[in-house]
Amino acid sequence: MQTATIHDLKKELENTAAPRLIELCIRLAKYKKENKELLNYLLFESFDENAYIENINHETDELFAEITQTNLYFVKKSVRKILRLINKHIRYTGSKEAEVRLLLHFCQKLNSSGIPFTKSTALDNLYKAQLKKINKTLETFHEDLRYDYLKMLKDL
Repeated sequence: MQTATIHDLKKELENTAAPRLIELCIRLAKYKKENKELLNYLLFESFDENAYIENINHETDELFAEITQTNLYFVKKSVRKILRLINKHIRYTGSKEAEVRLLLHFCQKLNSSGIPFTKSTALDNLYKAQLKKINKTLETFHEDLRYDYLKMLKDL
């Protein structure tokens, strides 16, 4: 079976009646948790992006507080799990500013957590990759907004 292109799907959805669209959305949400989470964001939380970002930052803080630093291996797994969660929420928002704010918060928490991430090559590379991603995204911003975020980035 060959999958239709996004263009074909869009054309077909434009010609579909509203009750049928609702039925299709519910069916999509049933089969995958990520689809349900995205639909939840789009319907209930997309109108107030700042509150959504603050909620994710609070969740990130809680996850960092739960990390036990007895073994660097488990620390690495926990940090990757937190980053996966953040990246998932970045995909939901689709906003470059949200991406920068969430990744900056992640880097700040990693710095202030007391985790010796520079001793682990994998964690150090993960941290540097996030800084690189932030810098790349900041290049697309307006210069005033970029200046504010670059100041925060230099504090790291």
